[in-house]
Amino acid sequence: MAGDEIVGHNVLVLYVRHVPGPPLSAHVAELWYLSAAPPHAAERILPSGTLQLVVNLDEDELRIYDGPTLRRHAGAAVSGAYQASFGVDTREHASMVGVQFRPGGAWPFLGAPPGALTDTHADLADLWGRRAAELRERLCAAPDPRARFALLERALLDRLSAARPGHPLVPHAIAALEGGERRVADVAATLGISHRRLIDVFTAETGLAPKAFARITRFRRALSRAERERDPDWARLAAESGFCDQSHLIREFVALSGNSPTALIAQSSGEHVKLHHIAIAALATPDEARGRDRQRARPRGKVA
Repeated sequence: MAGDEIVGHNVLVLYVRHVPGPPLSAHVAELWYLSAAPPHAAERILPSGTLQLVVNLDEDELRIYDGPTLRRHAGAAVSGAYQASFGVDTREHASMVGVQFRPGGAWPFLGAPPGALTDTHADLADLWGRRAAELRERLCAAPDPRARFALLERALLDRLSAARPGHPLVPHAIAALEGGERRVADVAATLGISHRRLIDVFTAETGLAPKAFARITRFRRALSRAERERDPDWARLAAESGFCDQSHLIREFVALSGNSPTALIAQSSGEHVKLHHIAIAALATPDEARGRDRQRARPRGKVA
C-alpha cells in the first residue's frame, strides 16, 4: 500500500491518516480511521468545499443533525459539499473509516455528479448498488486500519478505472479560486470559457458553484490564519483573506459556522480530532436551535 501513515491518539481516541499514492493522490486528500469516541459529546463539521465517503463500523446507520432536523442514512454514505456546518453525535460515530476527497476529486468515483449532492448526504448504495454493502462488510471485518485502507484503495481504483474524465478546465478554476481570485468572470475569461459554462461544469464536478467554493475557501483561509495567532487582528485578517472588511468577515463566519469569529476560535482551539471538526458540549435541542437562528439574524457590528 503506497503512502505514509500518520497516527495520532490520546487515552480515548485513535486517529489514523493515510495519504495514498498515484493515481489516487490526484483525487484523494487522505483516507482516515477513527476509533472510540472523544470526550466531547458532539461536533460541528465546518464546510470545507469537499466531499467525503464515510463508513460507520459500529452501526449500519449515520445520523446527521442540522439544527432541529435529524437525518438518518445507511452506515456507508457520501457527504456532499456543504455550504454551512452540520452536527454529529460523537458517541453514535465512534468507529469510522472514510475518504476525504480533494476539491473536485470525488467526480470519478460516485456514479452521480457531485452537484446533485450539495448540502446533503447520500447512501452509498444509491450510488454503488450492492457493492456498497459488500464494501462495508469487508471494512467491518478487516483486522486493522492498514487493512481497511487497502480495501478502500482497491474499491476506489476499480471505480477510477471505469470513470470518464471530467472537464479539463475545472482543476485550473479550482486552483485560481483557491489562490484568492475573487471574480468568477475573470477566471472564466482567463480559461477561455463562458461564465455560464464555467458555473455549470464547476458545480457539477465539485458540488459547489464557483462563487460558493471561493466563499468557503476564503473562510477556511481566514480561520487557518486566525488559529495560528494568539490574539487575531480581525481587521487585518479580513483584508489579507479577501473580505471586504471586518463586518463582512463576521457575517461570513456566522453564516458558515454558526459562530462569531472569536467564539469559533475558542472552540477550534479546544480538543478536536479531525480537520474541519469543532468540539461542542452537546447538540442543540429544537428550541435552542430556533433561538440561535433568531440570534444569527440580528445585525452584528463587533466581533463578540
